Amino acid sequence: MWSRLRKLWRNRQEEKTASPKREETLSSQLEANADRIKTEFGDSADIQIRRLRIGRDGQRHALLISIDGLIDKKYLTEAVLLPLVQTDIPTGSGVEVFQYLKEQMLAVAEVTETDRMARVLMALGGGDSVLFVQDVAKALIFDTKGWEQRGIEEPITESTIRGSKEGFVENIRTNTALLRRRIRSPRLRVEEYTIGRVSQTRIALVYVDGLAEERMVDEVRRRLEGIDVDAIQGSGHLEEYITDAPYSPFPVWMPTERPDRAAGALLEGRIVILIDGTPFQLVAPATFTMFLDTGEDYCSDYLIASLLRPLRFAAFVASLILPSVYVAIVTFHQEMLPTSLILSIASQREGVPLPTVFEALMMETIFEVMREAGVRLPRIVGTAISIIGALVLGEAAIRAELVSPIMAVVVAATGIASFSVPIYSFGIAPRMLRFVFLLLAGSLGLFGVIVGLFALHIHLVSLRSLGVPYFEPLAPLVVSDLKDSLIRAPWWSMDTRPRLVGEKSGSRRQRRHLRPGRFPTERREKER
Repeated sequence: MWSRLRKLWRNRQEEKTASPKREETLSSQLEANADRIKTEFGDSADIQIRRLRIGRDGQRHALLISIDGLIDKKYLTEAVLLPLVQTDIPTGSGVEVFQYLKEQMLAVAEVTETDRMARVLMALGGGDSVLFVQDVAKALIFDTKGWEQRGIEEPITESTIRGSKEGFVENIRTNTALLRRRIRSPRLRVEEYTIGRVSQTRIALVYVDGLAEERMVDEVRRRLEGIDVDAIQGSGHLEEYITDAPYSPFPVWMPTERPDRAAGALLEGRIVILIDGTPFQLVAPATFTMFLDTGEDYCSDYLIASLLRPLRFAAFVASLILPSVYVAIVTFHQEMLPTSLILSIASQREGVPLPTVFEALMMETIFEVMREAGVRLPRIVGTAISIIGALVLGEAAIRAELVSPIMAVVVAATGIASFSVPIYSFGIAPRMLRFVFLLLAGSLGLFGVIVGLFALHIHLVSLRSLGVPYFEPLAPLVVSDLKDSLIRAPWWSMDTRPRLVGEKSGSRRQRRHLRPGRFPTERREKER
């Protein structure tokens, strides 16, 4: 009964907040259309309504409407206004004049016609201009977008030394162009959605036809079409609606602001979602090992990448359990340490009033507060605050005998290890779980740490990203995909795409034996 009442109340609330469906058609009278648009926008100051007499003789009335700040005024003047008032328009009915303007006269790259008021309102909000002609119940929509936007710059969170210096921007059309420049095949598909009753946010589903699994594409379509909210304000906002694991601290959609990385994911058969208004885009299916990769791995020698990836994994593990292992050993398992080391630790802790676990919790909390302060403050000030705060507080805490020097070393090493995780959202998970492991270590010792690791492993193995196991290719084991996991094999040996991501993708290359040293003319002719 209560569930029925809650459902009824929820439906009533949705009916109240739902915007009315604007299915009415346009009027053939200019002032009626102008009044309707002014009513919808509430007489907003940035709505520009210009009444015109088009043609040299000025016999035909028209109405040009746009929103100031969203249009390129110079382009609108040269491509629309000047032709309208300086060109001879043949006499005839309003419909004939309308078709002449659309097909022959206006020098605009994209012109569409509509007879729906809802389409006109959406076009105006998106930066287009709308032209009405007297006695015609239709409108012409011109693509005159021209708002101020940030130029293409180097990604901030995924910088590289040798790789591309281009990053996504807030304009979705610029971002699709960045992908098109890297994948020029006509098989690259871009499907656009508008999500948000109020925000009308443009979202693009991008994949390569023939490489991406159709079931994954259909599943993403279903999730996007099922979103019915007032607004989508960013990739993190959208991710919470389409994620496979809403209660997990580990992301199963990989955010990226690098076009080259997104293009590489598309060529593996993955899916990319572009969101207008943010430089961070989403990639799926995303696996655990992908979050430990960087763009530098694919631009440098494979030996260097194969050395750095295990190092990042070790840093990830250290950022998760290093303080808890120290607390467990010092509190419960002193016999595991050499006598000289345990005596050194005991002498350093002499005079410290707090138990080891509370000492670690206090230091970790202070470190997280300083890191958050450094992120929120302006960049120059934030860096200074982080460095000076760490030095001053650490030195003061040791002198006041609130913490031991070795605890400061452990916390500092843990913080440095956490900075080596390439993806920021992925690095938040060990920062959160670190406190859980500290409590387990303080109560159960190493046994508690091992139990926590088992529980974490079970959780990670159970995660899915669009149906793909999170630990692929480690669990389940896919030998052919191990070439690009915790190590990176040479490019010439990675001849197949990830099997579980795109089973029908097949080979990456068209000719066999591309290994260096296999190109002598005689041998090549013999193989042919």
